[in-house]
Amino acid sequence: MNHTELNRSPLAVIAVGGNSLIKDANHPEVRHQWDAVRETASNIANLIQAGWRAVITHGNGPQVGYILRRNELAMGSVHTTPIDLIVADTQGSIGYMLQQALNNEFYRRELPRQCVTIVTQVRVNRDDPAFASPSKPIGGFLDEDAAHRFEAEGWPVIEDAGRGWRRVVASPAPVEIIEQQAIAEAAASGWIVIAAGGGGIPVTRNLAGELRGVPAVIDKDLASGLLASRLGADLLLISTSVEHVSLHFGTPQQQDIERMTVVEARRYQNEGHFAPGSMKPKIEACIRFLEQHSRADARCIITNPENLEHAVYGHTGTHIVRA
Repeated sequence: MNHTELNRSPLAVIAVGGNSLIKDANHPEVRHQWDAVRETASNIANLIQAGWRAVITHGNGPQVGYILRRNELAMGSVHTTPIDLIVADTQGSIGYMLQQALNNEFYRRELPRQCVTIVTQVRVNRDDPAFASPSKPIGGFLDEDAAHRFEAEGWPVIEDAGRGWRRVVASPAPVEIIEQQAIAEAAASGWIVIAAGGGGIPVTRNLAGELRGVPAVIDKDLASGLLASRLGADLLLISTSVEHVSLHFGTPQQQDIERMTVVEARRYQNEGHFAPGSMKPKIEACIRFLEQHSRADARCIITNPENLEHAVYGHTGTHIVRA
């Protein structure tokens, strides 16, 4: 496929959930993560073999938790790690796993494609209201003594409903993908790009205009939607733990949704059908992507990893369109 043909190929931004890389919370060992990554890579490779270009984003929630736990166990022996560096660490480790698994798929299939990971910074506003009231829990539960030690190091902590103490950070809205141009040029040249892992490394600009990391986490679905709109992607494909978005999820009245418009998605969201920290940011990411996109035929799909290919061809998943 030459450069002209590649630019005519449709572009998908594929958001892979961090939890989908750890299918069994009782077996989070790296060897099991590799199994999940290879399965996901095989499903993505099917789309690429069918002619799609792809930019892949990923979550990192469980992996961040493990790094924070190692920090806790090592307190008093080694320094703790700030959250922006932890996000960067997971971009490298998860990106490496996805990159290797995809490149192995391309080699096995004799596809002339290659995958590359771009460490990605995402700018947030310094005056985002989220910084005034950090509320996103990270890491495991702490006893009171450990919580106060972390608090002394500058970590905000909260007492969580009698279950213990947890660190919290701000979760500001993403406003700019710093490496956007590099990602766009790589995708246009035919690279399969892994970018904006974990929502991106959170940064702001100081008064001198320099980028600096900040103690925050960015929702990976909102960052993926922003990246997809800035790249002019044809499709935002969000991989999660369920095959369909549902109304009345987890109740006897559960109703799977196969298709909805932006107006319907907004209505369902306002009715409280989508849980914060779960399906709500995915729906919000799709709405923002479609509203910001210049093309009326752009679309979003939400489904689970094993159904990515089937969903793209309309056989399953929840499809969200502008109208």
